[in-house]
Amino acid sequence: MSKDAPRIFLSAGEPSGDLHGAAVARALKQRWPKAELIGLGGDLMAAAGVQLQAHTRDLAVMGFVEVLKHLPFFAGLWSDVKHSIRAKRPDLIIPIDYPGFNLRLAEFGKSERIPVLYFIAPQVWAWHKSRMKQMAHNVDRLAVVLPFEESLFREAGAKAHFVGHPLLDLNPDIVERSAFAASLGISPDQPILALFPGSRAQEVSRHFPLFMEIVKEVRRTRPTVQPVVAAAAGVSGALFKRAGYPFTTDTGSLLAHARAALVKSGTTTLQTALALVPMVVTYQMHPITYQLARNLVEVPHIALANLVAGERVVPELIQDEAKPQRVAEQLIQFLDDTPERTRVIEGLRKVRERLGRSDQGTTAAERVVSLAAELIEKAA
Repeated sequence: MSKDAPRIFLSAGEPSGDLHGAAVARALKQRWPKAELIGLGGDLMAAAGVQLQAHTRDLAVMGFVEVLKHLPFFAGLWSDVKHSIRAKRPDLIIPIDYPGFNLRLAEFGKSERIPVLYFIAPQVWAWHKSRMKQMAHNVDRLAVVLPFEESLFREAGAKAHFVGHPLLDLNPDIVERSAFAASLGISPDQPILALFPGSRAQEVSRHFPLFMEIVKEVRRTRPTVQPVVAAAAGVSGALFKRAGYPFTTDTGSLLAHARAALVKSGTTTLQTALALVPMVVTYQMHPITYQLARNLVEVPHIALANLVAGERVVPELIQDEAKPQRVAEQLIQFLDDTPERTRVIEGLRKVRERLGRSDQGTTAAERVVSLAAELIEKAA
């Protein structure tokens, strides 16, 4: 290793990991302009200078049953990654969330005596607490983004550091409401209902038909409500076009102008919370996957916003509870200036406060790079 040009392997397997991995990649390049960045990720990480060995469009598979269908691909990928790491001997491995693959990667890094800095800890505290001790053994540093995780992982023996949530560091350019509405062909004077059916094609295929039924129920009593779909990069807009509702990749502007939101459980619940938009959270999965998950999950909420708040701030209607009429009733109460809407917004303010850190001079990515520098210098 050259002190000025470390080789670093980054691994992200889904769009949110690609987003936050790109921020880390840029921060790494800022600290070490000659650093060689390699690994797994998406278009954003590639644009930030990471040489990709595999793309998130092929990696973003969720659910026990769904993963089984892709086992041959993942077996081949795992073999290729091990060969690459052994051949190139990176100075540091940075897994980013994506537990199905990255927990194995961390273990492999440990066996190869390569320092491992895990960014965005998998939520093993929710579904497999024994993995926390395993992570403590395999990971040299753990950069967590949820405030309560630091103490949980430290109790398990990990060197965990709360770096703040990277969503707080995003500063999207917000398009003014009338211009935003004009770009979508909707009225700037009528309420907007933001729809977030997922960031993966698999999730969208499963959730979008349900979302359309819910929208139909909402508009039955509130015909002026304007649904707008948040379309993730890499997900074809063909499905949204068939539904007849406008869609946009400008989620920052969408949340800035939305009156309420229907959100698939995941990181987007935090993004919506930070925008102080009242939401209903839902999720559906393969029935077998759901039954297996029910036996594993050990937390009272599935929405990250609720977990950070420590209480049920926003409604969660999951699997069989996600009946279109029932979800629509919850959404409708957020369209007016009701006490329930006020209560939810106050709860979301609490979420936003808890996700931040007192030292506002640096970003989460820069704090991760500081941890990376410690490990690289220690190993030199």
